[in-house]
Amino acid sequence: MDVHVRRAVTNALRLHHVDVLTAQEDGTARLSDPELLDRAGQLNRVLFSQDDDLLAEATARQRAGKSFHGLIYAHQINTPVGRCVADLTLLAQAEETEAMRDRVVFLPLS
Repeated sequence: MDVHVRRAVTNALRLHHVDVLTAQEDGTARLSDPELLDRAGQLNRVLFSQDDDLLAEATARQRAGKSFHGLIYAHQINTPVGRCVADLTLLAQAEETEAMRDRVVFLPLS
């Protein structure tokens, strides 16, 4: 979880038994967006963010052919907490981490 994600999303995902690690818990809350995306890859995790700048970083990597472990993005205002939780839970259950490599998935899913 990027630093911009609401605590309510993280807490609800944990109630649904989704393995979640926040940047704050990892001690990486002050990393730059490129460093945070790299750190997620080091941990073999897909990063969830609501930060437009992180979305821009992932998009730039796609265009440059620079690999990253995957990003799930939801707009802060237009995606309610409940919808984020439902979609992230579904993705956590359905997707293998490796299948997310170099992809950006936008929430809501439908």
